[in-house]
Amino acid sequence: MHSVPLYQAKAEFFKMLGHPVRIRVLELLGEGPQQVRDLLADIDIEASSLSQQLAVLRRAGIVRSSRVGAAVVYTLAGPDVADLMQAARRILTEMLSGQTELVEALRGASSEPEGDP
Repeated sequence: MHSVPLYQAKAEFFKMLGHPVRIRVLELLGEGPQQVRDLLADIDIEASSLSQQLAVLRRAGIVRSSRVGAAVVYTLAGPDVADLMQAARRILTEMLSGQTELVEALRGASSEPEGDP
């Protein structure tokens, strides 16, 4: 069997995460187990679309499903996924903070007279 380089496996992993519905599902499951009906209420998409996205996450092994009576309940396969979502939030917050500082600096620069240092 031909092994895939680690960087390629990571790229495939992040590609699998690259859908807004999947990210939202993972964020919600980071708060605790969720029934499909609750996910549908929070995400506001068609049931078939949610089912398709949940199947991708299940095949990747980062969510698990179980049946409780008539309901299907989803959970994260482990705490690392929730940690990854929190890390992404911190990184984005930092990036956006830097952009805000840049915009403020540009606004301040535009109020300065032309040609003055």
